[in-house]
Amino acid sequence: MTVNFQIEPGGRLSGALRVPGDKSVSHRAVMLGALAEGRTEVTGFLTGEDCLCTMRAFQAMGVRIEAVSPSHLIIHGVGLHGLQAPAHALDLGNSGTSMRLMAGLLAGQRFESTLTGDASLSRRPMGRVIEPLQRMGARIESQEGRAPLRILPVDGLQGIRFESPVASAQIKSCLLLAGLYAQGRTEVHEPEASRDHTERMLRAFGVTLEARPGYAALQGGQRLSGTRIEVPADISSAAFYMAGAAMTPGSDVTLTDVGVNPTRTGIIEVLRRMGADITLVNPREFGAEPVADIRVRGAQLQGVEIGRDLVAASIDEFPIIFVAAAAARGTTVVSGAEELRVKESDRIQTMCDGLRTLGIDAEARPDGMRVEGGTLQSGTIDSHGDHRVAMSFAMAALHAQGTISILDCANVDTSFPGFAELARQAGLRITVGRGV
Repeated sequence: MTVNFQIEPGGRLSGALRVPGDKSVSHRAVMLGALAEGRTEVTGFLTGEDCLCTMRAFQAMGVRIEAVSPSHLIIHGVGLHGLQAPAHALDLGNSGTSMRLMAGLLAGQRFESTLTGDASLSRRPMGRVIEPLQRMGARIESQEGRAPLRILPVDGLQGIRFESPVASAQIKSCLLLAGLYAQGRTEVHEPEASRDHTERMLRAFGVTLEARPGYAALQGGQRLSGTRIEVPADISSAAFYMAGAAMTPGSDVTLTDVGVNPTRTGIIEVLRRMGADITLVNPREFGAEPVADIRVRGAQLQGVEIGRDLVAASIDEFPIIFVAAAAARGTTVVSGAEELRVKESDRIQTMCDGLRTLGIDAEARPDGMRVEGGTLQSGTIDSHGDHRVAMSFAMAALHAQGTISILDCANVDTSFPGFAELARQAGLRITVGRGV
């Protein structure tokens, strides 16, 4: 089915909104719950297609998962060595997180498995996890470093010390999960801090590990114990409403129960540097994860320079950051973000092309972009099936002079089911067209 968005210009955002559960936390809750001994209860689970792919993969490996409601799961863990060989290839759809993390936890199994996905996922580089896993003793066959991944059975893995060339929570998490099956100690060193959801959640399941910014290590063979996980609202989903409100005078939005893990709050820092009026209220914790309500009021944003120091903490939010830059006064320059070129689309080029279509002076660079703030015009945007690109250009209509049409939006449901309905409720003039 084809899904397109059409958004009329103008409007502003207001009200109290609760975006869906955090995708990163939801993936990990299912994975670790499946590997734990005993019962794990998950509330606030994201029902987006990416996380459902993860859930179905573990069900295919013999894990019983009860849905009390779509977002409330009871996972009956089978223990570290209780997974069963799947009868068929595990289809992970569009989810790079699922594929990279599951490659790690399946690398040490005594059965064969195959990980596959859609056309977009099959283009994304997996060599960055295959190579260190092979150093640990894994046997993995791929299509020149891309999916499908055929993971062959091994008798065991060996812990390694790995110097990651990039700060990547997916690489780090993959190796830590493999490290649970390895003899000895697995260490991951990164050039900068990356998201630490895996470290926090491993501790919640009773695993002992060392973790600090840029470093994580654990000893193999530890047991996981079932627990209760409350998933906060996803800051990457909240980011669209934060930026949309911040760049639109007269907007006043409060986003409730948002995860504010310090490895994920780069979007708040970026918007504040641009002059956004953002207040965090009611700070508290959902288990191991800090949360808060985030109030954003509209203001005139200013162009800024965004360097590598903020990239890892805001990597998924750059599409909407580029839109905020287009609505700001002056020049915004982003550097150190070459990782954006290997996401669901080449997000640097895709966003640059879209901004130019809307009349903005934008220049794609190898590791980022230069954006001159200006007046957004009407136009038709090809999202290239990238959910974050589609949602970002939807918010661009708040500052546009004419209608914005966005093509190929079906994948929005992978991370944010109900996006258009919530956006309409908040004040965006959006309609959804569906066809065969």
